Amino acid sequence: MIEATPSVRVAVSTAVPTELLQRVRAEFLEMPGMRLTEPQFRRLWALDPTECQCVTTTLVNQGVLTRDAGGRFCRREDLGV
Repeated sequence: MIEATPSVRVAVSTAVPTELLQRVRAEFLEMPGMRLTEPQFRRLWALDPTECQCVTTTLVNQGVLTRDAGGRFCRREDLGV
């Protein structure tokens, strides 16, 4: 009989290049009211899904971006938050 080993979750931390974060932040500052879905976000900055998640999570955690009721990424100021 073969015993199954318990699965182990490993958190992988992906460092987001500062230059990329600055570029994304600058675009949102230059275009007040811009709201992007995740696919639009990925296309605009040529990101794969994992990179996109790291960038958006970092910017949301920094208070730069948030998500609107439709799930689009936008500046917190654009929602009056």
